[in-house]
This record gives sequence, C-alpha cells and structure tokens, in this order.
Amino acid sequence: MKLRCPICGKTYEEPVQRCECGEPVEFEPFTGEPYIGKTVWERFYDFWPVEPALELSLGEGDTPLVMSKLGGEFGIRLYLKNETVNPTWSFKDRGTFLAMSYALKAGYKTVGTVSTGNMAASVSAYASRFGLRAKILVSEGASDEKLKAVSIYGGDVIRVRGDYGRLYFESLKLGERLGVYFMNSDNPFRIEGYKSIAFEIAEELTPDYVLIPTSSGGLFRGVAKGFLELKESGLIDDLPKLIAVQAAGCSPICRAFREEKEKVERLENPRTIAKAIANPYPPSGNAVLKLLRELDWGCVAVSDEKIREAQKRLAREGLFVQPASATGIAALEKLELPRGAKVVSILTGSGLRTLKDAPTGEIRESPLEKLGEWLG
Repeated sequence: MKLRCPICGKTYEEPVQRCECGEPVEFEPFTGEPYIGKTVWERFYDFWPVEPALELSLGEGDTPLVMSKLGGEFGIRLYLKNETVNPTWSFKDRGTFLAMSYALKAGYKTVGTVSTGNMAASVSAYASRFGLRAKILVSEGASDEKLKAVSIYGGDVIRVRGDYGRLYFESLKLGERLGVYFMNSDNPFRIEGYKSIAFEIAEELTPDYVLIPTSSGGLFRGVAKGFLELKESGLIDDLPKLIAVQAAGCSPICRAFREEKEKVERLENPRTIAKAIANPYPPSGNAVLKLLRELDWGCVAVSDEKIREAQKRLAREGLFVQPASATGIAALEKLELPRGAKVVSILTGSGLRTLKDAPTGEIRESPLEKLGEWLG
C-alpha cells in the first residue's frame, strides 16, 4: 500500500512518517474483500499494510463493548469500548503491535517513542516481547512513580532536558540518522492499528455517535479511517458521527474548530487533570480538523470538574479509568444527543496508572468487637 498525506495529497512508495509539507502521512485505504479469521488481526487481515506478527501478539484488541446504565439518564443507548483490558492497560497496544511488526520485518534492532505514559509502557513492553531494544524519551519532569511502570519492561528510559514540545520531531530526525525506529503518537502503523477499534465496534452494532478522547489526534484518525474503509468496502452503509473530546484546559483542536481557524495553533500553559490528552500542539491536529469539517463531525471540550465526576460515575459501574478516558462521558451533557441514539464512548486507559490523583470513596475503620455495628 502507498502512503498518502491527508492534507496535501502527496503519495509515497517508501515508508515515511511525515510528509514534506510537515503533516503526518497515512496508508491509502483498503477497499477489497476482507479475509475472515479468529482475532481482529486475522478477521481483517487484508486491511493491514504489514503482516501482523501474530506469534508475538500479547492478546491486544478484541476488547469488550459494555452497555452502560448511564445511557438511561440521557435517553440514549450507551456503550463503553473498554480499552483498559489491553496488555499494558490502554489502546496504545493496538498501534504498538502493528508498528512493532513492521520494525521487526524491516530489520530494525532498536525502537523508540516519546511519551511519559501509556505509549511509553506499551512500546517498552512490546519491544521486550519482540526482542528489540527500546529507547523511551520522557520529559525531565516525569515522576519516578509513573516511570516505574515503563522501566520494569527493560527499555532504556531517558529523561530529556529542554523543550519537550520539540522532542517529537527531533526524535524522528535522530532516529533516521541512528537507525532507531520511533513509533510516536501518529506513526502511520499506529493509525492502522487503531482502525481495529472501529472494526470491532462495527461487528457488534451500528453506532450513531462515537466519542473519542483526543490528544495528538492519532486515535481519532485511526478510528475515522477504520469506519471510512468499512464504508468504502461496502461492509457498513452509513458512517457514525465521530466526536473528538478534549479537556477544556488543553483543547487546541476544539478551539481551532470553534473559531474556524485554518490550522491548529499551539496552546500556551495547558492545565488539566486529563494529562494523557494534554497535548498543546497535537501533531495530527490539522488532519483531525480536516476530518471534522469535511464529514460534519464535532469537537467538544469538557471541564476538569466534569471529568472527575464522570470518572467517579464510571467507577460506580465497575470501570476504573484514567481521567482522559472519562471525557467522553463528561461530554454527554453538552452534546444533547437525540433520544434513542446508539452511542459508543471509548475508554482509552486504566486508572491504575494515575492512582496518585484518583478520586477515592470513604474508608472507615472499626475495632473487631464492634464490627457488627458497621455491617448491620
């Protein structure tokens, strides 16, 4: 498959990560007859631009689609795509698996990523699984607690002093020069991996809306590409309306969309508890903006207060997610969706990685002799 720039349209025969115009590239869509198999990688085998290394899979994908009781409050049928059950607790594993399959096939010995959270853990874990070295570049302010869940897998974790915002682009240049394959947030193989979320949703129901926590824009592009390819292949009749959800304290894509700007502009001093989606200058921002406008989709920003509330409400349903994952639920009050609409909210990552800031319930104590009073 060729690579194509979604902004300027230039195509590439050889693997590149970004277009000459500066925007991210993606693979041209598959529109043929799909092969049917067991796992999502086998069932949609023909849709992937690289042969998945199935023998090295950790069981990513095929996550549950759970019907939520919260839907009744909004007069909708609400489903939760629970990505927290992936091997390293987030949706990142889907993209990492395909990107790692490519890196192995292309002969790379070392892979890397720029991340302080879910993606860092995912790349570190899968590099070990694939027998590759990993270079994980993090900001100098990244906490030791957060990095424990990354370094345990054996990758080299490197704190980088300087402008963390530039690191994404600098890593690609250094990787090309040093032979390190960086699979950052909107790597084209990542986008392909995230398509699998759309495929799995479509196997179970035809949604009217899909709510997607949005940071760099890679996940949004992947889910969008998945539904578009399903429609172009004749496997679904209609596209759902995709809604990008951002935190109000860091919502550069929503701001550009609302203000009808041509391009996403850097946001200064972002502040939000949803750190997993706090990207002040999303590398796929312009590509997401283009999709929103061309397909009449939407973008919503939600406050930290509503995010915390949504996180607690999901926990009452037995789902403990990180703040970023709760943004879709937080957005429901603002969206005013039609009664009876089928809505899927993607829960992107587990709350276990953000325990320090997690809301907690009441914890009481009792002497053994008076325990009956508490239990009665």
